[in-house]
Amino acid sequence: MRTYQVRTHGCQMNVHDSERLSGLLEDAGYARAADGTDADVVVFNTCAVRENADNKLYGNLGQLASVKAKHPGMQIAVGGCLAQKDRSTITDRAPWVDVVFGTHNIGSLPALLDRARANDEAQIEILESLDVFPSTLPTRRESAYAAWVSVSVGCNNTCTFCIVPALRGKEKDRRPGEILAEVEALVADGVSEVTLLGQNVNAYGVEFGDRQAFSKLLRACGGVEGLERVRFTSPHPAEFTDDVIEAMAQTPNVMPSLHMPLQSGSDKVLKDMRRSYRSSKFLGIIERVRAAMPEAAITTDIIIGFPGETEEDFQATLEVVREARFASAFTFQYSKRPGTPAADLPDQIAPEVVKDRYLRLVEVADEVAWTENKALVGREVELMVAEGEGRKDAATQRLSGRARDNRLVHFATDRTDIRPGDVVTTTITYAAPHHLVADGEPVAVRRTRSGDAWEARTAAPASSGVSLGMPTIGSPAEVDPAADGRTDPACGVPAPA
Repeated sequence: MRTYQVRTHGCQMNVHDSERLSGLLEDAGYARAADGTDADVVVFNTCAVRENADNKLYGNLGQLASVKAKHPGMQIAVGGCLAQKDRSTITDRAPWVDVVFGTHNIGSLPALLDRARANDEAQIEILESLDVFPSTLPTRRESAYAAWVSVSVGCNNTCTFCIVPALRGKEKDRRPGEILAEVEALVADGVSEVTLLGQNVNAYGVEFGDRQAFSKLLRACGGVEGLERVRFTSPHPAEFTDDVIEAMAQTPNVMPSLHMPLQSGSDKVLKDMRRSYRSSKFLGIIERVRAAMPEAAITTDIIIGFPGETEEDFQATLEVVREARFASAFTFQYSKRPGTPAADLPDQIAPEVVKDRYLRLVEVADEVAWTENKALVGREVELMVAEGEGRKDAATQRLSGRARDNRLVHFATDRTDIRPGDVVTTTITYAAPHHLVADGEPVAVRRTRSGDAWEARTAAPASSGVSLGMPTIGSPAEVDPAADGRTDPACGVPAPA
């Protein structure tokens, strides 16, 4: 049996695509390579948003060249956004790559690997449009208790810094019934939390002409029995409407957390970015969200050093950060990407100026987040226990979980029967800028079907291909976020922390 490894660069959409790639390979008879061993097939699922993504890919490919020379029959495949962008350039720069495939044809990977092996030559297949919605493909989920569900792919916006629409195409929406059927099947398999994914998730419905389709979908998820938590990422401020706020506030299992990309607090820069909203509209959305859900945690993306940004523009961004009171801000230094309109704009900012502003922004964003977190000390929170072994300090075990507002909480417990997917209630005793701590024993522990699913998975042999319905679940892909380890600033879809 040939083995595989998937290495993921980029955002949550890429992570979800990697789950599909893993599912396809296992459906074709491959098995995940054991840790510390050389896989027969190494697949890179790439990001193209930042220059660092290119450097990281070709650096990794260079390291694998000598490994492949010592491993007869080994194959290397490159897919995702960078493959869609660079196409044959990849095999020119790294001729030992066997397969290059784009964002629209991930389902072709097993066949392309077979063809490359049979013909003893590289196979390049880049489709220009999507034929089959990728969620119809077999999937090996990373988690037993949480799952991504794509509601759309592609984007109709024309942000000047963003190359994603050129690589993933125009928005294509799934029908609500298909989405809900997937959600229900996942819940039947033990999933208790789903995250609805889209490059511009609140534009969902544009393809079939229903402007309130996304709020209706949120409410429909509220009717799925056994589904405890619903999240979504990422919306666009220009199209964020009050019916979505109402659906969030009125649907108990839709979590009070919102990732709303700001990108800049300067109206001039927003115009240059073609973001089609201004700071006043952005702050108005935040105000209405907090009026409906006072406990909501709001996170964002910000790009510093966009061409033409002045110190005054930068100060406007700092002012919005202070006023919006973000629970977390994913911050980026602007990266010039060939093929985007911004790459040709005049007044590109000197790197040393960008770095200085970036450091000042991080300082302010962390200060705001810390103030917001300190206000939670003494509050009781409900956590869904996260995957991972945690750690032990003397006799006390320290585990981690996500609160309903998606804040990360590390908590102490003497109990050894708490599993990922279980729900604990505990009291916050300490706040840091990026996490909270609960040092006392949990007030309550609720064992869940998700915990049962996690226990069943960990008891199953790694190569068994345990099937829990649609989609198939299994071992995680190796995640290596390229966008500074934080988020994709173009589409605003956060990457794993």
